[in-house]
Amino acid sequence: QVQLVESGGGLVQPGGSLRLSCAASGRILSINDMGWYRQAPGKQRELVAGITSGGSPNYADSVKGRFTISRDNAKNTVYLQMNSLKPEDTAVYYCNAFITKIGDIYRRGYWGRGTQVTVSS
Repeated sequence: QVQLVESGGGLVQPGGSLRLSCAASGRILSINDMGWYRQAPGKQRELVAGITSGGSPNYADSVKGRFTISRDNAKNTVYLQMNSLKPEDTAVYYCNAFITKIGDIYRRGYWGRGTQVTVSS
């Protein structure tokens, strides 16, 4: 089986910072694109940032210049450094990764269970 486990969420004041981590584990042959999504109450899940296996990032306009996505391929881990946080960043943050399992031919998308980020004074 394959699992994605997020960590690093919490409560932070406006203007503060948090760093999220997501580690993939299990019978993994390879990992392609990885990314972070978020879902606020009453809203649809949206892409926050993504990163290719080669390290090329892309960001939602709302987080450009404030968030940085990175990955450590040796650790099967993706990170999201979030700076200058705003109340509107409050959401559950989910990790996503396209993974090919050992013994499989095709890759498929996997999701973590999410970690809560609350930005409030």
